[in-house]
Amino acid sequence: MKRSNEPVFWSLFGAGGVVAAFLLPMLIFITGIALPLGILPPEALAYDRIHSFASGWPGKLFLLAVISLPLWQSAHRIFLSLHDLGIHRGREFCRWLCYGTALLGTLIPLILLIRI
Repeated sequence: MKRSNEPVFWSLFGAGGVVAAFLLPMLIFITGIALPLGILPPEALAYDRIHSFASGWPGKLFLLAVISLPLWQSAHRIFLSLHDLGIHRGREFCRWLCYGTALLGTLIPLILLIRI
């Protein structure tokens, strides 16, 4: 029986969907609505607090998940949408383009977060 790498991409797709559905709206509310309207004090997202959060491993993992998992979800959704639209030419190129972009969008923040 031939082994498949589909479960890996489906798990990243599912995790990215959860992050996009539950965490991103909360972060958008905090940074785009609550802070500008004065619901939260300006010190809540001060540089020192965010830097100390991003310096610890739990903060690094959280930021990496919030950045990279929606990229994997989007890459998988775009790749499967191309198939649904009947675009079958260059399937391997599209696969490498979609998932390669998600991989690059994971590795760059990973390297930057490790350096903090």
